[in-house]
Amino acid sequence: MTKNPIFVALDTPDLSKAFALASSVKPYVGGYKVGLEFITANGPDGIRKIVELGMPVFADVKFHDIPNTVAGAARELAKVGAALFNVHASGGAAMMRAAREAAPHARIIAVTVLTSMNDGDLEAVGQERPADAQVTRLAKLAKESGLDGVVCSPREIGLVRKACGPDFLIVTPGVRPKGADLNDQSRVMTPAEAARAGANILVVGRPITAASDPAAAARAIFDEIVAVSA
Repeated sequence: MTKNPIFVALDTPDLSKAFALASSVKPYVGGYKVGLEFITANGPDGIRKIVELGMPVFADVKFHDIPNTVAGAARELAKVGAALFNVHASGGAAMMRAAREAAPHARIIAVTVLTSMNDGDLEAVGQERPADAQVTRLAKLAKESGLDGVVCSPREIGLVRKACGPDFLIVTPGVRPKGADLNDQSRVMTPAEAARAGANILVVGRPITAASDPAAAARAIFDEIVAVSA
């Protein structure tokens, strides 16, 4: 049986709605992702509530600040029970090391280049392009800084795997089933393609959460992944 790599994105400020959705899709996903909208509205207690469902929770906080501030935030977040959380790799090695030292037993990953950004966006903010080169550079820096993995688009999975090795955790947003609306994502693959490329966790939001039957949508995506893995 293929391990389920799907983490459904509970991107809503409504805790009751998030909990009901998480409960309904639980048999067909491998975990949950809670992001800034959810965490801003519900705080650490909201994360704890989702953790109570007994599935891994990814706290998508994207910390990016001076090392001391990120260390303090990482120390506190490690107490709420999330399976993993993230920081921005562009915050630099000192910041990432500070997070690692403050939460030594947590799984911490680094955001490389947001999946909504393309080469033109990177150029506009003065970052190195093309995107795949920047992602690879930041992934190597994250590994050197002691983190467990990175967040990258599906398009960079192979490059990160080659640069950082088989045990490095790769989390990929920007997965869209065939025919689905891309919304604000730029660098995408289907879930099956991303899983086959070597992603460990696939963050899927609107294709599940906006479906008329979220549980059926989640099951269909997992069935597609299983089919290509057979």
